[in-house]
Formats: sequence, C-alpha cells, structure tokens
Amino acid sequence: MSQEGAAAREAAEPQDQGWAWMVLLATVLLQALTLGFPPCIGVFFTDLQREFQASNSETSWFPSIMVAVLYGGGPLCSILVKRFGCRFAVMLGGLLSSMGMVSSSFCKSIIQLYLTAGLITGLGLCFCFQAGVTVLGYYFVRWRTLANAIASTGVSLGFTLWPLLSQYLLDEMGWRNTFLIFGGILLNCCVCGAIMRPVHLASESLLESPKPGEESGGRAEEAQLSNGASSPHPELQQHTRRMTCFQLLQKYLAFDIFCQNKGYQIYTIGVTWMMMGFALPHVYLVPYAIQNGVEERRAALLISIIGIINIFIRPVTGLLSGHRVFTGRRTYLFSLATLLCGLSNFICVISATFGVLITYCVILSIAMSGIGALTFQVLMDVVEMDRFSSALGLFTILESITLLIGPPLTGLLVDITSDFHYVFYNSSFFLISAALFMGLSFCALEKKNKLKEASKVALDNPSRCQYSEMPTEPQSESQSPPEVMYITSI
Repeated sequence: MSQEGAAAREAAEPQDQGWAWMVLLATVLLQALTLGFPPCIGVFFTDLQREFQASNSETSWFPSIMVAVLYGGGPLCSILVKRFGCRFAVMLGGLLSSMGMVSSSFCKSIIQLYLTAGLITGLGLCFCFQAGVTVLGYYFVRWRTLANAIASTGVSLGFTLWPLLSQYLLDEMGWRNTFLIFGGILLNCCVCGAIMRPVHLASESLLESPKPGEESGGRAEEAQLSNGASSPHPELQQHTRRMTCFQLLQKYLAFDIFCQNKGYQIYTIGVTWMMMGFALPHVYLVPYAIQNGVEERRAALLISIIGIINIFIRPVTGLLSGHRVFTGRRTYLFSLATLLCGLSNFICVISATFGVLITYCVILSIAMSGIGALTFQVLMDVVEMDRFSSALGLFTILESITLLIGPPLTGLLVDITSDFHYVFYNSSFFLISAALFMGLSFCALEKKNKLKEASKVALDNPSRCQYSEMPTEPQSESQSPPEVMYITSI
C-alpha cells in the first residue's frame, strides 16, 4: 500500500471514535463558555444603566457589539483555522475573551465597555466558538448530526449557569468584580483548545489534494501570479492584485457559493433576517420582568429556565433530525422551530406575571432547542464540508450585521414609547417572516429541482439507462461507509 493511502487511513481513524469524543466534550464546554455567555448580560442591564447614566438604546449596544463580533469575526477565524488550525484559534480566543472581561472591570464609560467587553471579548468568543464548530465537522462523519446536537447542549448549560452565577456575584461583589472573575472563567477556553488535536489538518489536506494535472495547473497559475507581481507593468500588477483579492474573498467568504448554491443563498438570507429579532428576548427579558415587579433573582432565573429545558430538548431534537426520515427535510424543521419561536413572543404581551413568563420561557426554549440543534447541521447539509469554514464565515458575518443593529433599534423604540411590548412585537415580526420565507423558498426550490430531474430522465436514452442503475434512496447515517461523505444538496 502506498504511503498516501496509509496516511489517508491513519487520518480517518479518529473520526467518530476515540479522541473524537473528547473533542466533543471540549466543544460542549466551549459552547457553554461562549454562546452561553452573552445572554447573561441582561442581568447587568439595569446596573450598567445606573452606573453610566445610559438609555436603553445606549446600554443595549454593549451586548449587541459582543454578539455581532462573535458571529461577524467568522472570516478572520477562517483564516486562522486555515493557517494555524483549530487548536491555535481556540486558545487565542480564550486569551482575548479573558483579557476583554478583565479590562471591562476598569471601564469608566459605556464607550470603553463597547471596546473591551464588546469588541475584544466578542472577538475572543468568536474564535473559540467557530473553530470548535469547524473541528466537529472533521472529527465526526457518521455521527455528525448527533455530535452537533450534543455540542449545542453546551449552549443550554451556559444559559442555565451563567445567569445564576451572574446574579449571585452581582449581589455579593458588584458588576466590576464580577467581570474580573468572568475573565478568569473564560480562560478555560484555552484548556478546551488544547484538547483539539490538529488531526483534521492532515485529513483536510488529503481531501483537498489535487490531481496531478490540477497540481501542475495550480503551480503554473501561482507562477503566473508571481511573475505578474514582479512585472514592471503597472496595469498587470494592478490586475494581479485584484485577482489575489478576489481569490481571498472567494476562499474565506464563499461569495461563489452564495451566488451558485440556491439552498445556501436562501438559508443565509433567512437566518440573517431572523437574527434581527432572535436576540431581543435574551437582552430585554430580565429588565422587562424587573420593570413589571418581578424580583431580580427571579427575573435572572427566567434565563436559566430556558437553559435547563434546552439541555434535555436539544439532544432529542438532534436525534430526531438525524433520522433518515428527515434527510433533506431538516430545513423545514428549522423553519418550523423559527415560526414557533416567533409565535411564543405573544405570550409576553398578554401578561408579565412571573407564572406567565415561566410559560413563555418553556415554549421559547423548546423552539430555541430546534434552532440551536439544526442551525449548523442545515448549513452542513447545503454546502460541501471542505468549504464549510468559508461558508460559515460569510454566513456569520451577515448574521452579525442584524445582530448588531437589532437590539439598539428596538431599545430606541422602547426609549421613545416607554413600552417594552415593542420588544416582543418586533421579535415576532422578524422570526415569523423569516420562517415563512425559508419554508416557502425551500419548497419552491425542491419542486424546481424535481422538475429538472424529471426532464433529464425524460431526455435520457433508454438504452443507456439500463446500464446506469443506481440506488436513489438516500443512505441512512448508520449505514454510511467509514470514508468521508459530504452532503451537498438539500
């Protein structure tokens, strides 16, 4: 057997077994520390308003910047992962997020808080979270859906523990000392990163190794670019620079996939629009409850209730969505979960008593479990795994724009009207409209693809068809061969 074949077999060994489960455990903790962290900022909302004499809109910029950078730093994270690997990206993210929270404890104005906790901590959380999601795609193939669902329970764990810990530390030490302690807690991301062995890099290089003809063509293209860079003609140099920038954008932001892959296009637009309203309850639920007479500790408990229910619901959702019955239909499950999330917001409009808010949190957490378990699995379904990191970069940077402007705009509306009900009206509008757009668009795309397949079959030569009998039923994940298989269409 050739050395290349032996190396391929060695690179495939960690998938779905052995150390892969340790990486999954590290990813669970990583998601608890990263995605589970921003929702607890609502606990500090009222104290930060008093400290800096800020309005609802000004205060909401702080968590908005953090979440926007968390998602929008995807392209930069993709570059780090491509060049240095997931382990380096996660450990660097742990250092940045810790440094940002420690610096936040010394802030003298809300603007400084935007920079430290918003930008620096958000960027660190981005590196940790997105590199952790990417590494799962290389360590798991057969059990990828289950691994994504289990990893997403870390978010639920963070939702549960961060608000309770935040409220306790806030009561005992104040928000500045609490942020200082948070800086130490977030250093545990470095430990999670150390567990992520860079085996996926070998697998990736083998998967993407070009054929001999392609390799020579690639080298000739590189030589042409190199010669163009050293050419004395300024027009040729300018053209070369444009080509290089275009290649970098295509590599790390996947604009080519967005233009060519209709499924990825629909999903990215739908989720981007959805994020305008998805984060609003996380930011404003606690201050809304406090304003309506709920005790601060009980108000913080509402976020924890969402997390506790998610811990049990997300794995179930992942198992169900991974069944072969739902192969090619996970996009509809995601749209249904988004629709339920939007409809649940009307409960808060009816009443703001603690009992009604608990009912709202239960229904919201069930819908969120579907969204959380399926978000990246659907993305892996609509794009090839070797382009997943690039597709994730564009996907998250577009999300970050709406995540950034959604809460401050809603906060401005609350400042003008002095009515927190507009938070839930806005959230429902964006979620419901996004759910309808994705569901109807994917249905139309599926019908279009079926018509294309039917027309191709009708035009095929019958004499050729008898020699090309292939099974049309999709293979179940439990019967998939050990080598890597990519799902490239819905």
